[in-house]
This record gives sequence, C-alpha cells and structure tokens, in this order.
Amino acid sequence: MFTGVLIENDDHYRASVTDLDDRQLPDGDVTVRVSHSGMNYKDALAITGSGKIVRSFPMVPGIDLAGEVEHSDHPDYRAGDKVILNGWGVGEKRWGGLAQKARVNGDWLVPLPDSFTPAQAMSVGTAGYTAMLCVLALERHGVTPDQGEIAVTGASGGVGSVAVALLATLGYTVVAITGRPEENRYLEDLGAAEIVDRSGFSEAGKPLQKARWAGAVDVAGSHTLANVLAGTKYRGVVTACGLAAGMDLPASVAPFILRGVTLAGIDSVMCPRGDRLEAWRRLGEDLDPVALDMITSEIGLDEVIPTAGQLLDGKVRGRVVVDVNR
Repeated sequence: MFTGVLIENDDHYRASVTDLDDRQLPDGDVTVRVSHSGMNYKDALAITGSGKIVRSFPMVPGIDLAGEVEHSDHPDYRAGDKVILNGWGVGEKRWGGLAQKARVNGDWLVPLPDSFTPAQAMSVGTAGYTAMLCVLALERHGVTPDQGEIAVTGASGGVGSVAVALLATLGYTVVAITGRPEENRYLEDLGAAEIVDRSGFSEAGKPLQKARWAGAVDVAGSHTLANVLAGTKYRGVVTACGLAAGMDLPASVAPFILRGVTLAGIDSVMCPRGDRLEAWRRLGEDLDPVALDMITSEIGLDEVIPTAGQLLDGKVRGRVVVDVNR
C-alpha cells in the first residue's frame, strides 16, 4: 500500500488523498519510489477540475516526480538509481507523481543530476525546466545580453521566477512583468532590473509599438503575448510556453514582416531526450542554489488539494515542492 492524491469522476469530480495498492499502478517497465513531486499550474487545473487536463479516471495527478528506482525491466535503469520525470502525459493520461509510487515507461526518465537533490530537482520541476528551454531557445537564435532587455511575463510564477533568476545570472537585463506588486522585492532579489505592471499588456494594443525587447519569455499568451511581440526589437526573439491569460493570440503579422521578429514555441511535455538532458545540465550549471531556495516552498500530500486552488487564484509565489512522504 502507498498514499497518493486520486482524482475520480463517477457521480461527481473530486480529488482526495487516499491509500492505493501496488496492483492499481499502470503498466510500465520501471517502478519508482517517489520522494518528491511538485505543484504546477496544470496540476492545479487537474485537481480542481477547472481545465480538461485529465484524460481518464481514476487518475493520480502530478506532471513531475523525483525518486529512486524500486524495480526496473528497462536496460538503462536498475534498482537504487535516482531519477526524475517531467511531462510525457503523466498526471494527464498516465498516473503521475503526486503519490508515493509511480510506474512509468523508462524512456521517459532522466537520471537525477549530481548537482541536485530530489527536492531541489522538483523545486526546478517542469516550470524551471521549461524556463531553461526558453533560455536555450533565446541563445540558439542569437540573443545575447548586449542586445537589450528581456521581458519575462508572469514573472512571480514558477516559470517566470526561474527565468528571471537564470537570465539575470547569465548577464541579461531582465524586465519582470507581473500583476502582483507585493512581489516586487522578491523579483528584484532574483535579479530583475525593472518591474512593470502587467495591466499595460493585458488589453488590446497597437499592432506595432515602441521597440524595446531584444527577447522575451512569455507564459501568458493572448493579449499579453500580442503586446510583447508588438514591442519587440528588430530580429528579436519571443519564446512562448504558456497560456495563463488565454489560448488565443489576437496579434498582427506586423512584428514578423516589418521587424523580422521570431516567435519560438516551447513544448516541455514531449521534448526529445537530448534537449531534456541539455536543459538539466545547464540548470545544474546556471541556476543559483540561493535563488532556488528563494523560489521554493514545501508542502506535504495533505496540503496539495487546498494549494491547487490557491495556485489558480494567483496566490502562490514561485515553486511548490511536495514531499509525498510528509
């Protein structure tokens, strides 16, 4: 027996912390004894039923996990190996990480980097790994610190917090865009050079605006992304990795055809293994452990369900790590 968060949808949609049996685990060639997971926006949508995240029931949510291999039929892993998993549909199509055990396809696992404890890896989680993918995309497209300011939307959230810390460490001038002025000091401590209220980005704006951004990390979509694109400099690069403000993109082609702006889509769920390994390698090199501590709070399984509602209400700063054995 082990304990986990279980979402059911028979007579009504509900999530509870309950005892589970090993025989309920799905098929897979690696069984992981989970030590830590995380709380992501997608997990909060799944737990509350606010979004159509869960594809089958019953479901253990949690798109992240870190732990130790208990049993393996996969050639790359053996009992005792420390591993992490991000994405691949776990917590949506397959039982995820918000439980004390998980059974998964070994091809989805990545060895835990030596630079991180399991708790630290989940402090990074999908949010931090996505932020690193955004930074790598900016670098790949030739955006360098001397070219100008980098905008980060949703800056006090999980992706935004890690993006601010990473970019500042790498020497970029970061402008944090947030709707939470009470987090200004926190963002400054992470390395933001300036903080801008998101109200100037959340409504329809001119299709082409004053050129300011050399690059951007956007977690919002909708009008926010459209306005960031409209204010991006010639040959600037905007990475898009979220939809917190909506799935629509009410934008003009003007930034693309008049300024040569690049919009780079970032997918963390099905990202190839090589890119994952590179992202985690760079996170180990570039993410300041002090910043990681500032970003992170820790809860136990019993606190997951109320925290999900707080996260959707915008009341959660940075990253939330879940100690599944607490």
